[in-house]
Amino acid sequence: MLDARGLLCPMPVVMVQKELKKSAPAVLEILVDDKCAVENITRCAQTNGYEAAVQNRDGDMLVTLKKK
Repeated sequence: MLDARGLLCPMPVVMVQKELKKSAPAVLEILVDDKCAVENITRCAQTNGYEAAVQNRDGDMLVTLKKK
């Protein structure tokens, strides 16, 4: 799980891109606290062949990416 809380874009997206290139996981979870980061991570996921699901977690958001 990547913890990108407290980071503003583009840093959460950069973290996701590095992880996708490094290990190409079947599932990747990212914890964020910025709505813009959720939108940008979702867009990045779609570009890289992943589906994104978002869940609220006590004020934070858990973005789960699954390989298509």
